[in-house]
Amino acid sequence: MPFFNGASTIVDEPSMDKLKADNDLANMNKKKGTSMDSDMDNTCGSTAILSGGSTEADHENLSQTEECSETSSDVDVDESSQTETGSATSTTTTIAVSASVPKTLTKTKPKSKAESDPYADVRDRIEALSLHSRMVHAHHTQEEDNNATHQSVPFFAAWTTYLSYAILIFVGHVRDFCAKLCGQGRYIVRSEDTGCPADDFTKYAPLLKSFEVLFTRRIYHRIQDAWNRPISSNPGAKVNILERISQDGNKTMEVLGTLDALSQEDANIYAKGEYFATVSGDRVTRRCLNLASYNYLGFADDWNVTCREGVMGSLQSLPVSMGSSRMECGTSKLHHDVEEIVAKFCGQDDAMAVNMGFNTNATTIPALMGRGDLIISDELNHTSIVNGARTSGSAIRCFRHNDTNHLEEILKEAIVLGQPRTRRPWGKIMVIVEGIYSMEGEFCDLRNIVKVCKEYGAYIYLDEAHSIGATGPSGKGILEYTGVDPKDVDIMMGTFTKSFGGMGGYIASSKDVINHLRRKCAASSYHNSLSPVVCQQVISSFKVIMGLDGTNIGKQKITALRDNSNYFRMRLCDMGLHVLGHYDSPICPIMLYNPAKISAFSRECYKRGLAVCVVGFPATPILMSRARFCISAGHTREDLDVALEKIEEVADLLMIRYAKNTFFG
Repeated sequence: MPFFNGASTIVDEPSMDKLKADNDLANMNKKKGTSMDSDMDNTCGSTAILSGGSTEADHENLSQTEECSETSSDVDVDESSQTETGSATSTTTTIAVSASVPKTLTKTKPKSKAESDPYADVRDRIEALSLHSRMVHAHHTQEEDNNATHQSVPFFAAWTTYLSYAILIFVGHVRDFCAKLCGQGRYIVRSEDTGCPADDFTKYAPLLKSFEVLFTRRIYHRIQDAWNRPISSNPGAKVNILERISQDGNKTMEVLGTLDALSQEDANIYAKGEYFATVSGDRVTRRCLNLASYNYLGFADDWNVTCREGVMGSLQSLPVSMGSSRMECGTSKLHHDVEEIVAKFCGQDDAMAVNMGFNTNATTIPALMGRGDLIISDELNHTSIVNGARTSGSAIRCFRHNDTNHLEEILKEAIVLGQPRTRRPWGKIMVIVEGIYSMEGEFCDLRNIVKVCKEYGAYIYLDEAHSIGATGPSGKGILEYTGVDPKDVDIMMGTFTKSFGGMGGYIASSKDVINHLRRKCAASSYHNSLSPVVCQQVISSFKVIMGLDGTNIGKQKITALRDNSNYFRMRLCDMGLHVLGHYDSPICPIMLYNPAKISAFSRECYKRGLAVCVVGFPATPILMSRARFCISAGHTREDLDVALEKIEEVADLLMIRYAKNTFFG
């Protein structure tokens, strides 16, 4: 699994015209007094460069494209300036991470950056970083770029991580052995506790493997308070979290009823009045800044303004649940409306809505693929894709993350050798990738993957659960971000849970594919259909994003999310943390490595009023424990500054500045 100091990099092989354009742009920045070296000294990594053009003409003049692109212009230019630089006629988008039009091209005296745009400094710095990244990696091969992302783990972090797990497993086995000998232990099941004879327990097969049981009881239970925290409010930029307490050493957790049961440390926190605490009935809540929820476009914050009228109106004519599957009596007009607007937004002929995001992958893939077919999957794909691929009965091959060279090797081998033993040709070959990888915050190298798949005749299945609505100038996902034609992707999957404030998912494709799925997909045949209320929520949010509500709220949300994400990621890099992912991605993971730091990071952030998500084994490889921050358009600059200040305190306390000190962190 890749990890690195700062953001990862996907770089296209540049032409000489592009290099010349880079130098021209560098000279332009030099004339206006831009210093990139000082910016790079404070940054722990490079940014992502994803060129969206597919023809040589698109790369003839990079500086002109950045000046004239409708999607990357963040500074207003008057009409005379636009006439001199040309009109935005390019049909593709060159992504240089929120590049701004140089202000020296404007004839009018601009306002100060602080007055006109609080994120102007971030955009200027990221522009410099992206230019530097192009020049540094101009002559790198893809193999060199892939190797660059696999920088070595700090020796001390790796050594202590393996040692910690070894000690925990050894001590766990010793405790289990002693408990079995003496018949005493908190995990020993006694007949008097269950009311069943002790011999009855030996008649049943174990539900879990021995290591899973050991890991759950002796490792996970020590730190389980870092997960499954219940909330009592909408998951907006701020969230109310129910306080919990354990009376049996973290074996079980119970919701706290009064402040009297708080630990002395937590009682002192409440006594200071730093966080809003409410005692309502038998519940105690803590107000936290939310960095854990998939509230990318902030619909959880302004739902009353943007979606309430339509959603509440739908309840006047339709029930909360249809009480049936889509193939029976579970389809309403709202279901057709959702599928119509999804197909239009994604640039496909038709779409099918599913009542659960996980099941969208888990039930669609088996309906498309079967025995005699081959699935080629990115090694970091989501569990729902893994489950769907395994259920299909197809042969499965994995290619290294975002490595198109390895993908091409697998495709060549599959076409030449065919199926094992029989050597018959594969029925279908499908390549499955994600737009944004949820644990890494990385973009898919979609343009090159599409190129390889078209060359070898493989189908493409794109999971846009985290990218749709959250990336691209108008929120149309990784396709818009990389300049790929939607018709070049055979199956487009997405969810309504991340950017749209709803639930469920969708498949967008040709009419023939969608009609086939409506007949064969288990989600259509057996699952209860999507709630009409949720359908209306999705429709309302799509209208806001597309501007069909008559406002520019959707555009403002997309811009705010991009600016917040880039600012937050840049500041994390400045701290010297190991930050994963690309600029413009709303997912910002940082590496923790050691298992003790998983719970410690979560607890320390929680003490400081931050709700964060931490991830460890088995969700990640044993050495790749991390904290994952999900940025929202609902966050203000002040929110992010407060969060970054607290995170810096915790980083110093836990010594996780691995980019500053590669040995100790």
